[in-house]
Amino acid sequence: MAGSTETTKRRLLDAARAEFSSYGIAGARVNRIAERAGVNKERIYGHFDSKEGLFRAVVAEAMSELVREVRPGEGSVGDYVGRVFDYHRNDPTLLRLLMFEGLQDGHLGTTGASDTSGRAAWYSLAASSLAKNADCSEEDSGRLLLTLIGLGAWPLVMPQLSRLCLETNGEAADLAALKDFIVLFAERGAGAGPAPKEA
Repeated sequence: MAGSTETTKRRLLDAARAEFSSYGIAGARVNRIAERAGVNKERIYGHFDSKEGLFRAVVAEAMSELVREVRPGEGSVGDYVGRVFDYHRNDPTLLRLLMFEGLQDGHLGTTGASDTSGRAAWYSLAASSLAKNADCSEEDSGRLLLTLIGLGAWPLVMPQLSRLCLETNGEAADLAALKDFIVLFAERGAGAGPAPKEA
């Protein structure tokens, strides 16, 4: 019975990941998730309590995958940006989930459908380890992390903007060249930091 329960849960998570990354939490339908998973929709509530609970579980699982692959404490800040870029280029699902979460939750500081405490702890550790690699103050470590994530992820979050900025003479954008550029940009810029404030 336990195997059957875990199999059902796995199928629901897989179906929900596809649904939420396509439609967001507001547009996702539990009927479609259940149908895709081949189970009764009541199983969603039995395993996850609500559609929001299922969304939280999907985001948590996707974040765990990112953490295993991207490893911010290894290598330079440029290496980190390159890993962020490659990860999201190979699988944009997490970016889509986070964009929909942002649309749902609205403004910075709200939590809405997501429980972000575990993610915040991970980001804090990631920021500290990157700050050490970049000779950045602890005070600026969160700003550094956010900037590096933006460098690595933004071109993939906004593919139409990337095409408009990078495609010339009808040729497709060279994403390998873009990655090389942002890695070098991160390496050069991360150690510079802001100018000291005058007293």
